[in-house]
Amino acid sequence: MQGRLRSVFLLVFVLFFCACKQNEVRQIPVAQFFKTPEKSFFKISPDGKYISYLKPYKDKQNIYVRTLATGAEQMATDFIDYSVKDYTWTFGNQIVFTQDIIANDEFKVYTLDVQAAKYKSLFSLDKGRVRVLNRNRQQPDIITVAMNKRDQVNFDVYHLNVKTGELKPYLLNPGNITKWYPDPNGRIRLVKVSDGVNESLLFRPNDSAPFKTIIKNNFNDRVEPIAFAGETDGFYALSNVNRDKTALIQIDAQTGQQERVIYANEHADLMDVSYSKNKRRIESVGWDAARPEKHFLDEDMEKLHANLANKLKGNTIEIVDRDSSENKFVVVSYTDKNPGSYYLYEKSTGQLTKLGDTNPDISPAELCDQKPISFKASDGLVLNGYLTIPKGKEMKNLPVVVMPHDNIWGRNSWGYDAEVQFLANRGYAVFQVNYRGSAGYGKAFRKAGFKQVGGKIQQDITDGVQWLIANKIANPKKIAIFGGGFGGFSALYGVSFHQGMYNCAVVKYGLINFFTYLKDAPPFFKPFLKMTYEMVGNPETDAEELRAISPVFHTDKIKSPLLIFQGAKDPRANISELNQFVRELKKRNVPVTYRLKENERAYFKSEHNRMEMYTEIETFLSNNLQVKR
Repeated sequence: MQGRLRSVFLLVFVLFFCACKQNEVRQIPVAQFFKTPEKSFFKISPDGKYISYLKPYKDKQNIYVRTLATGAEQMATDFIDYSVKDYTWTFGNQIVFTQDIIANDEFKVYTLDVQAAKYKSLFSLDKGRVRVLNRNRQQPDIITVAMNKRDQVNFDVYHLNVKTGELKPYLLNPGNITKWYPDPNGRIRLVKVSDGVNESLLFRPNDSAPFKTIIKNNFNDRVEPIAFAGETDGFYALSNVNRDKTALIQIDAQTGQQERVIYANEHADLMDVSYSKNKRRIESVGWDAARPEKHFLDEDMEKLHANLANKLKGNTIEIVDRDSSENKFVVVSYTDKNPGSYYLYEKSTGQLTKLGDTNPDISPAELCDQKPISFKASDGLVLNGYLTIPKGKEMKNLPVVVMPHDNIWGRNSWGYDAEVQFLANRGYAVFQVNYRGSAGYGKAFRKAGFKQVGGKIQQDITDGVQWLIANKIANPKKIAIFGGGFGGFSALYGVSFHQGMYNCAVVKYGLINFFTYLKDAPPFFKPFLKMTYEMVGNPETDAEELRAISPVFHTDKIKSPLLIFQGAKDPRANISELNQFVRELKKRNVPVTYRLKENERAYFKSEHNRMEMYTEIETFLSNNLQVKR
């Protein structure tokens, strides 16, 4: 009898042990989450003969090129000092690319001859920026670029010969142009001008004609041109004029009058548009609901997406590039648990070929669902966001990391986020809220955030935490807040003005003083300052309010442990002020750890620095939330 009982007991123990093992979640190494992408930024040459991408070489991103006919691949650049920042193909099978020389605050522009496999420097910009506006099929060696070479405040437009490096001024900025809109042949026919608050669109039918104002709006009323419609002077634009949600419309360029509404969604702003240069028409529009959604306006593109969806079931699919004939497409597929895989799709054959994974070390089966949630703020406004629950855990009494998004007027969206998955893998529920002012929810929702950076926006975050507690999702004694940029400000605000709510805060490139944030804006941001005053606050007329919310003036209110990371070359940071802020906290015996990284901007490009940062974040959260790692 006793032997039988021992056998039953042993069987129960084995079954219990096996069940526990099955429920165990493997702790994925920090390096697997935050290593430099294996392959990324895939593009196709206009003639469809080459695929290019960025791949790390000695910790720096370099350009690699694959010849599609043979499958041969080669490393096209070999930088070991600074990564390739951005690149674009020309119609002459040249690649123009840039490097951000962080130590000198210098931008270098290069050209790569793909067939010769040689690159050369074209020019450098000291404390300047450059961006490609267009490439020209009729002049394959000429691209149109905007740069602030002549004046750091204003960008001018040039024609750049990628073989000789010759720069010819095309449009000099009189001081108020903020955007240029080229036609398919590279001619600038639309420009946007601004006095900082009011915006106007100007049109000209050709290069010889003067620009004429066709539309005037306050910055709250958005008209954003997308592309010209066919061979006419009409153009497509995203607009919220006389409506709350941004819609796709067609405008007569001669008069500025709306000709028709092409598509509108009553629940969300349209935020993404796909355009066919061959057909000169819109193919699809997209918006962020709980997940990304699309509506197709072109039957061929709808069929193409349906074919891809059938081959890549369960994935969100985006076309990121195409050749000139629009037969070969570079496609990326992703989910909330998959960092993304790139494919080449040939429309004529229906063949789908995998090009590479962003991070092949990540196994989606080990990661966690990012679940859309909604709740009501204390004033009744409905807010949306996302909640990621650790794998194998009940949605009950969990340690929580609150993650406000870093751009005031940006948003959280559904999709893979390495930080979110890293934290969830370590046992934390991750809460992301799209507070009032966030993008995608309409004009009224956006305006509700104006001059509320330290008011109702922060109350929305607090209301979200209280919603988690009221629904017994969060353990009220184990809550941290973690953010970068404006999210870093929100983290500091939370531990300053809601003492006892958060055990600790992690801050990356945080905003600590709205006065210096506005005063020290880079020169090229100056045209947008008046608009920022309307949305955030004016340092002269709203000085009292800005002082009341800026963390730099409230070190006496902070008691919770802090972990602060900052890049020394971040153009929006006042390093001496941040150093003083940390010294004041330490004088008051606040447990603060401060990591200032040389030769880094806001985002840490060095893989070594990233690994150190997230390893320290892991230890910091574990110690302060008392969660076993």
